[in-house]
Amino acid sequence: MADLLFAAATLLLLLAAAGLASLWWAGNDLDRMLAVQLLGAAGIAVLLLLTPAMGDSSLLDTALLLALLAALAACAYRAAFGPTRPKAGRPPAAPRP
Repeated sequence: MADLLFAAATLLLLLAAAGLASLWWAGNDLDRMLAVQLLGAAGIAVLLLLTPAMGDSSLLDTALLLALLAALAACAYRAAFGPTRPKAGRPPAAPRP
């Protein structure tokens, strides 16, 4: 059973490497952020597969930490590059012709 888990983890690592290549050639910031989220999810999946294969429960803690960091990275991206809203009490600016 451990060999099957190691093989699945290896396949996920190869797919994550392909995602890293797409991250290198990504067109815009949104594509890059989605590729980073893909790499984070693949990393979590690899750690979850390796936990029973290696019998090391500390990998579960690492997977949880990686999941939290991936969520915080998405929130930080939204805060830094997301669309801005007009402040309360001010009407939105009219579009220019």
